Parts: sequence; C-alpha cells; structure tokens
Amino acid sequence: MLRQTEQHHLHHLRRWLLTLGCAPLVLLAGCPQNNAAQAGAPGKLSPQATAPVPAGASQAAALPTTAQTVEDSARAYKAQQLINRVEQIYRSGVDNYRAGHLEAARADFDSAVDLMLTSGLDLKKDPQLSDEFEHLLDSVNALEIAALKQGNGLSPAIEAAPLDAANEVTFKSDAALNAQLSAELKTTQSDFPLVVNDYVAGFINYFSNSQTGHAHLLRSLERAGKYKDMIQRILREEGVPQDVIYQAVTESGFQPQVVNRSSGAAGMWQFMPFTGAYGLARNGWVDERFDPEKSTRAYARYIKTLYNQFGDWYLAMAAYDWGPGNVQRAVMKTGYADFWELYRRGVLPGETKNYVPGIIAAIIMAKNPAQYGLDKLVPMAPVISDTVTIDYTIDLHLVADVTNASLQEIVALNPSLLRMSTPHDTPFDLHIPAGTKDAYVARIKEIPEEKRSSWRFHVVRAGESLDSIATVMHARASEIAETNGITAGESVDEGDELIIPVTVAAAASRPSRYTVRRGDSLITVADRFGVSVEELRRWNHLSSSTVSPGHVLLVAEPVKLAPGTRVRGKGAHGKRSSTHGATSSKHAGGKGSLRASAKSSSVKSSSTKTTKASSSKGGAASSSKSKTSSSKSSSKSKSKSKAAR
Repeated sequence: MLRQTEQHHLHHLRRWLLTLGCAPLVLLAGCPQNNAAQAGAPGKLSPQATAPVPAGASQAAALPTTAQTVEDSARAYKAQQLINRVEQIYRSGVDNYRAGHLEAARADFDSAVDLMLTSGLDLKKDPQLSDEFEHLLDSVNALEIAALKQGNGLSPAIEAAPLDAANEVTFKSDAALNAQLSAELKTTQSDFPLVVNDYVAGFINYFSNSQTGHAHLLRSLERAGKYKDMIQRILREEGVPQDVIYQAVTESGFQPQVVNRSSGAAGMWQFMPFTGAYGLARNGWVDERFDPEKSTRAYARYIKTLYNQFGDWYLAMAAYDWGPGNVQRAVMKTGYADFWELYRRGVLPGETKNYVPGIIAAIIMAKNPAQYGLDKLVPMAPVISDTVTIDYTIDLHLVADVTNASLQEIVALNPSLLRMSTPHDTPFDLHIPAGTKDAYVARIKEIPEEKRSSWRFHVVRAGESLDSIATVMHARASEIAETNGITAGESVDEGDELIIPVTVAAAASRPSRYTVRRGDSLITVADRFGVSVEELRRWNHLSSSTVSPGHVLLVAEPVKLAPGTRVRGKGAHGKRSSTHGATSSKHAGGKGSLRASAKSSSVKSSSTKTTKASSSKGGAASSSKSKTSSSKSSSKSKSKSKAAR
C-alpha cells in the first residue's frame, strides 16, 4: 500500500511539473478540464474549452498581455518551487514512516501541509494547486491509516460494530423464537415501526447466543451512554423517531472516530468524504464527521430527507446504506416500494439485506434488556463539556494547561480536530471540561493571541522554582520572570499562576521519545523530562521500573488525533450521496482515507507548529487572584498578587 501511495503521488507531481513547463502555451491555447464531472465523459473537452470566441470580441482581448504572461510565469515558477519543497518534506516523512518513527513522520507530513497552506498562493482558486494539495493529503492519510491498521499503541483499539461481525453469519429460521418475539412485540413501546420475521429473528438469535455478537452489542450499548442524551435531543428537535438512535449500533457501535478503510466513510454515522456534503466541514484542521453532535445533526436531517423521499423508514435506512439512487431503481425494477419484497426478490446487496433487520433487532433487544441479558450493563457516563467558540489558533497543550485537564481529556473532547491546534481565522467550537469556561476565559486573555500556539500556562506546585519550571517547560527562567512581573530575588509560591513564554522553535523541538542509555533507570529518565515514573510506565505499558539500553521510551503523553480504522467484512459500506437521486454503490471504489479537501478550507490563514511535549499541569487551581500578566500590557507586581491571596 505504501509503494502504491508513493507512486501515485510522484506520478501526480510529474504531471504537475509538465503542466508548469507548458504554462506559456496553455495561457495562449487553453486546456481541457481535468474534472470528469465538469468535462462530461472521460476524454472529452468541456464545452467551455471548445466554445468559439464571440463575434464582437477583439483578438487582443482574447490574448494575455506581456505583463500578464510574465506575472503568470512568475506565479507558476513559485508554485513549482513550492511543490519541490513539499515533495522533499513528504519524502522525509515517508522515510521516517518506514523506519517506524511515527511521531517524526507526522511532524514532516504536518510541515508539508502547512507549507502549502502558508505559501501565499491561492490553493482554493488554482485548480492545479488545489488538486495537488488534495493528493498530498490523500497520500498522508493513506499512510496514517496503514499505521493504524498495524497498531502503534498510541490510541485505543476500534472495535467492530455489531452488524460488521454478523455480515458473514447465515441465520436459520426458529419458529419458537418467532412466536416469542411476536408476543413480546405487543408490549414493546417504540416510535419506530417494528416487525418480527425470520430475518429479524435471525439477528436477535445471533446477538443473543453468539459470544462475539452479544459482546459487540453489549459494548455498543454501554458506549451509547456517552452520547444518548445528546442524540435524542437532536432527534427530537429534528422531528425524527427517537429509536433511530440504534442505527448507530450498526454503523459504528457509538464510536465517533471510526473510519471504514474500504470506502472512506467515517464517524459515528459513517458519512462519506464528499466535499461540503451534509453541512459538515472538512479541511486541513478539522473533520466534522468525527464531531458527535454536528454529525448527529447532519444524520438526523439526512435520514429525514430520505424518509420524505421514500415514505417508508425501512427503505430510508436501506437508502442510507446503499444509496437512494440504487434503492429507487430497485423499486422501479420490481414495482414494489417495500423493503421485505425487495429482500425476497434478491435485488438488494448482502450488506443492505442485513442492515435493516439488524437495526430492528437492536431496537427490540435494547427495549427488552432483561430478556436478552442486557439488564446489567452499565452505560458509560454522558460526555459533558463547556464550549468556547474561538477564531484563533491555540495549541491543545495550552488548553489543557489553563483548564487543569490532561492533554488526553482535551483531545477526547474534540474528536473532530486533526491536529494539535485549532484552526486560524475560522470559528471553532472548542470543547473543554465542564465547569472550566470561566477559568479558560480569564487565563487565556492574559496570553497574546499570536502566542497561543506556543506559549504555556503553569500553576506552581510545592517545591518548584523558576529554574525547575523553565527546565520542564523548555523555557528560560529570566523570560518567565519578565513576562510575569517577577523581580530579581523573588521566589514563586505554590498556587502561583505563571504564563510560560516558549518560542515556536523550542516548542517544535520538544522530544517525545528517548532512547535508554547505559545507567539509565525510569527514575532518571522521569527526572530528565519532568514527568513521573508512573506516567512513563503507563505511556510505555511497563510493569516494572527496569529498562534496557537501546529501549525507546515515550517521554511525553502520547496523543493520537487521527481516527482509527475499523475492520469490516466483505460487505463494506457503499458511497452515500448528498443528493436524493444520485447513484450510490458499494462497488464504487471509495478512498480509504480521510481526505481533507482544500476546496472547503480557508487557505489564507497561517498555521503553526504543533507541540509534542507533555502537559505540565499544576495542582488544583488557586482561588486567588491570578499572578499572571502580559509582557505587553501588565504592570502588576508579585507582591500585589500575594496580598490578594
């Protein structure tokens, strides 16, 4: 897979360079469109490329001026230099990837993307640069998914959704079970139409009696506790039956960062990576398919649209899985607008045949937990958070600092982020731990906006000094003192709040891995990098304090922003269309990556390096008045801060 990705990327680069070489000719003669959707059938020129010049137009108006030609050639040369540099960094990332240095590879890939975004060239309007940017992201994310398939220990494993595990199961009819279910159905309350037949009974049998099927369903319903209140609120607001929530059981098992490597479908509701589709943003920083609330809103509106189109919930769900165009053609072919009749006539693909009865089975079982051994499950606690809408870049380490949270907690609350920082000049709903909004607002205003991508914040702990804090935070004690108005000879006290000025270069150079040397122990390594022995054990899955020379240790909190990939059987989800009647086929060969399209990103903004250091958090926040001050605006003295306490 890696070799194919490199070859594709290099082939695209050579095509781009050839285009640049022919730029003067193209300016005079024009060129065909590359997009098949715009140009018509493959190999044909678009109408615009062959249209005659209007009779009233002068020849001079049809040709560029010399100044225009020079300007365009200069722009093309600059673009070529950019591509050369980006390709060099990309190859460095591939080399690091092959060597197993995944953090270094990720830094290279982020640098390559950032270089294009901050180049000053208009990626959005230039189709060649836009296309190149998309292919760069395709290549990077393909490698990312390959790494996740191999497993790197940086993120929790993604479980198969219950329906995935059942795709290869052949179900047998059970008359006794059917009779039991029919009686049970009479007392089952649901706002979704329920039915019992051999197909539904087969899935209930599988989820009840198969160890694998039951375990998958149980864990899915446990995870549902994290999002159930939020999902049901949105379904109610959008006028959709509450019990369609169980469609997430079959789609993702309520895992917000699932990616189908066959089709590219992603998120809790498995949306395809169509640019701008479903109202979900996708760019170089975020993919809102992974945002539980925003993707649920998009799901509710889309499934309601499908229901309005077909007038039947079973057909709507089949269309969600297979595509509305395919379902519409199946109805027209057979003359039956009935899911079960389409099932019996063999016009549905295998996955879609399982899809609807699997959802119905999950609803019936969830509504009757005692009968199916689900009454003792303990739902996970609801995910609750405060939300701050921001339009500036802030590093997640700093977010963790000012909210007294762990970096992992901040990452988990913002699953749509693809980087360790928020977008620049684009509104973003930053989720922070519940009850921390006031602290965030008060503390962050003391840090200049342009410094929030590299500076840190620290609450002094017992026994710490400016020198020890500077060492751990990779800063200079003198600069910490100056920024916080600390005069020579003054010390810091437990509970003092400090702004830590860190240069971008220092932030980018923080090590995340360390190779053990002779004489090292976990204690000496922990002391060197300002972390605890317990943290080193947890991050590196160690059961003792013994480490051997040559062993590579994670010395910063491991965080993986890119989503995991779930393993599916042969019946991979098909493409889903954002238009009602468009063709959608599971055989359409979707890309197995999270392509972040330049067409939907803001390319005028600048991007900053992401930091990889561990989060140095203080103890509990002091209730005292903050001691911090901006080096530009504050003249508070340390003595005033102490007096306030």
